[in-house]
Amino acid sequence: MESRVVLNTSFNTGQIDPRIFSGFLEHLGRSIYEGVYDPESELSNEDGIRTDVAEAMTGMNMPYVRYPGGNFVSNYDWRDGVGSDRQPFPDFAWKTTDPNTFGTDEFMKWCKLVGTEPMMAVNLGTLGPAEAAALVEYCNLDTDTRWAQARRDNGSTEPHAVKMWCLGNEMDGPWQAGHMPAEQYALKARNAARLMRGLDPSIELIAAGSSGRQMDTYLEWDRTVLETCWDDIEFISAHRYSSNATNNTPEFLAEGVVIDSILDDYAGLIAYVKGMKQSDHNVYVSFDEWNVWYKARGGVTQDGKWGTSPALLEEVYNLEDALVCAQYMNSFIRRSDVVKVACLAQLVNVIAAVLTRPDRSLKQSIYYPFALYSKNATGISLTPVVSGPTYNVGERGEVNFIDASVSFDEKNGDISLFLVNRSVDQDSRVTIDLSDRKVTSGGSVQVMTGDDPKLANSWDQPENVVPSIGVSHLSDGVLTIEVPKLGMAVVTGVCTEEQ
Repeated sequence: MESRVVLNTSFNTGQIDPRIFSGFLEHLGRSIYEGVYDPESELSNEDGIRTDVAEAMTGMNMPYVRYPGGNFVSNYDWRDGVGSDRQPFPDFAWKTTDPNTFGTDEFMKWCKLVGTEPMMAVNLGTLGPAEAAALVEYCNLDTDTRWAQARRDNGSTEPHAVKMWCLGNEMDGPWQAGHMPAEQYALKARNAARLMRGLDPSIELIAAGSSGRQMDTYLEWDRTVLETCWDDIEFISAHRYSSNATNNTPEFLAEGVVIDSILDDYAGLIAYVKGMKQSDHNVYVSFDEWNVWYKARGGVTQDGKWGTSPALLEEVYNLEDALVCAQYMNSFIRRSDVVKVACLAQLVNVIAAVLTRPDRSLKQSIYYPFALYSKNATGISLTPVVSGPTYNVGERGEVNFIDASVSFDEKNGDISLFLVNRSVDQDSRVTIDLSDRKVTSGGSVQVMTGDDPKLANSWDQPENVVPSIGVSHLSDGVLTIEVPKLGMAVVTGVCTEEQ
């Protein structure tokens, strides 16, 4: 089939914030213990950090990683996880026993090794503003005060300089420790924000928005939080986990239109509150939990039975999952005016891009789109107009087979195209119509595809779903790309202005 993507560099949604390619680690299952941290493994360094996992994380080019939760954070006292006097403790969220040997300072070491920055979440469930401010003091202040001195005593002479902070997690959810109504959370978050920024005016703050579109309080919760906290935050969070529980691949591969709709919801809500307040201040979306998650969900997969770091939520990802993840990132790129932060949830073992066992690690299918996008999406986000065949997806309507996003670097003319072919049985030839520019040279073409949407990487066959070299054609400034069925393509090139 044939499709066309029409572009003009004057039509764009602004600068792509690299923070949309951030990640998330939670004290859950084997994410931390036996995941990023395993002192017993021969693959770990002197700090107990798995170097093979750290290397894989570095390959994902993540500007920030959110930590330590997630549901976990709402019953976690960070003060118990620093210093030498630590005891294991029960985790309310996942019914596990946390060894408590990995905490704030260990996470900071991990971030430095990986080459990422910390995004810290504070407990606004069972704790409050004072404890949140104390963590800012511990991490960011270079004073002679109690918690700053405690950090130095614990071996970190220089401040950790944490710039991004989450004001709790999913506080709209009845499952959350300390769950409360929106009005109560908003006041608590505002008080915490003012204490925290009072200690460090340079920090950026993320208020907890709806934990999903399925919530009865969706957007109403967010409106209340925005109206109360508007002047004290930079972001409102959004979360979504996609599912193919009905085993309907064509419908699942239209998931991108749902992500677009959610972003439209938030764009409208934020504009409403800003207008109502007659404010010059801007608030953006931090989509700080997103992924596919449905195979290892519910029942025993979420009940740790008070074991120490048991295997939980260890989703096996396949080709169709990877194509849906690519569509999340396409949506984030296209709405660069709204989304400034996004976190893949999660990174290691738990609904993860990377799995581990004591002697090796495995990159799952979803690892590769993330690594390709984060490496190549720089500059401004061009607004693509896609024309070509569509298919009907019930309540989701008529959906283009081709899902596209485009980045353009105005300084050097570099253009990157991110294309997903939703068709299960037809390859697509995609022509790029760049109306005000001429493509002068093609760069790399990376494609990822397979004959079976359920194809996955395994310990025995770790390269079932990996990128390979694709095909493009450049003729008289027009670029054409072959995007395989059940596939995606990441294409780079250089273009110049028409003379």
